[in-house]
Amino acid sequence: MKLLEGERALVTGTANGIGKGMAAALREEGAQVLGADINDADVRCDLSTTDGARKLAEEAIRRLGTVSLFVHCASPRRQESQTVLAVTEEEWRAMLSVNLDAAFILCQALGRHMVERKIKGRMLLVTSLHAESPRNLPHYSAAKAGETMLMKELAKGLGPHGIRVNAVAPGAIPGGGFQAPPGMVEKIPLRRFGTPADVAAIAVAVLSERFGAYVTGASIVVDGGMALHNWIDPPNV
Repeated sequence: MKLLEGERALVTGTANGIGKGMAAALREEGAQVLGADINDADVRCDLSTTDGARKLAEEAIRRLGTVSLFVHCASPRRQESQTVLAVTEEEWRAMLSVNLDAAFILCQALGRHMVERKIKGRMLLVTSLHAESPRNLPHYSAAKAGETMLMKELAKGLGPHGIRVNAVAPGAIPGGGFQAPPGMVEKIPLRRFGTPADVAAIAVAVLSERFGAYVTGASIVVDGGMALHNWIDPPNV
């Protein structure tokens, strides 16, 4: 039997990158998946507005009947130029709206749905290494740090209802909003960049009851050891 056979999932940010890989992996493991994005997706939505997030939750329940899995991958593209003195208020608001505000609205709405239907649901937020370590992209790091704490609050509050909530924190995954600078791969202990499939594989395990049944409130790093790098040391030490 496949790991997610019979599950019904909403996945955001599925037009490309990690979200696209996530939707494909969940489908491969037997889940019925509704993909959502502002671009090409099963459902087109604008998660930069609270109304857009609320309508997506309603549409997912309408189309799927019940939602047992939710994975939030959606995030605006970030630019390396959006540093602490350069990022605009508009860019700040957009980043927090799609990452943090939409995560809260969707998790709350789907959490209520799961509790009312007595569904032993699972939620997964895709965060980043930079939820814990600054990157000179303040809007991105702040949004991911907020998602991490939101995940913990959700895990604590929904746990008594049998609903598990976790996060996965990817490292360097080229594509989507991330473009790797020269020489970066040499600072990763496994000496390669990650792929959306690397992130999705861990997500499937955590979302499954076979492997993740006793995991909640956890932030799981998928980075090839990148976070182990001491940025003070010379690259070749």
